[in-house]
Amino acid sequence: MEAAERSRAIIERLRAAERVTVAELAEETASSEMTIRRDLDLLAEQGVLRRVRGGAVSLLLRGEATPFAVRERESAEAKRRIAAEAGDLLTDGESVVLDSGTTTLELARVLAHRRLTVIPLDLHSTNALSTGPGVRLLMPGGQTQPGELSFVGHLTETSLRALRTDTAVIGVCGLSVRHGLTAHDLAEVPVKQAAIASARRTIAVCDGTKFGRTGLGHVCDVTALDVVITDRSAPADSIAELEASGVVVRVV
Repeated sequence: MEAAERSRAIIERLRAAERVTVAELAEETASSEMTIRRDLDLLAEQGVLRRVRGGAVSLLLRGEATPFAVRERESAEAKRRIAAEAGDLLTDGESVVLDSGTTTLELARVLAHRRLTVIPLDLHSTNALSTGPGVRLLMPGGQTQPGELSFVGHLTETSLRALRTDTAVIGVCGLSVRHGLTAHDLAEVPVKQAAIASARRTIAVCDGTKFGRTGLGHVCDVTALDVVITDRSAPADSIAELEASGVVVRVV
């Protein structure tokens, strides 16, 4: 099992049990205890857990997103494929609102080589786009969330409401026909809603792990989405439900 897979397994175990032991994790992941200790030390540095004798205790609140640095390593290859597909749907000269998140960061790296007007909603994507000679960057302003570095607040929302863009590419915390597109961080909900309202077309990007999850904040119903781009791990029944709701689903 690779490091990213072990980290995901450890986090899921912590969400279920709140306390784990090195021995249990070593057995569940078919890894050595030394490897698990290194994984726990890294996750402790990232604020996911607190190390205790023989194991660890979760520091994640129920329903809280895992830290950005951890999520960036999860499903990395799938996120790159999703980003490439999203890039193919954009035409040079378009204006694009690019939501915060790890999948949209991969897209920012793709778009840095394009001729587009991009409004990034976090500093991670801003940095990735800043080296692109053909990219016209528009900054929405507002305050940034620690760790996520996403723009939130009145200034961000007001800036987005003043725009009329071609496409909004929205990141996903949870997605289902029943609950729609949801977010863990309530401060990001009105920002995502303003981004969607500004655009003629909305593309949601997410790997298959986001289906069936539900964040605390409701962003929009799936009928507000034009396209969903996901990977092959997405449940077939969830894809069918989206398509029955009129959403175009692209699986990569």
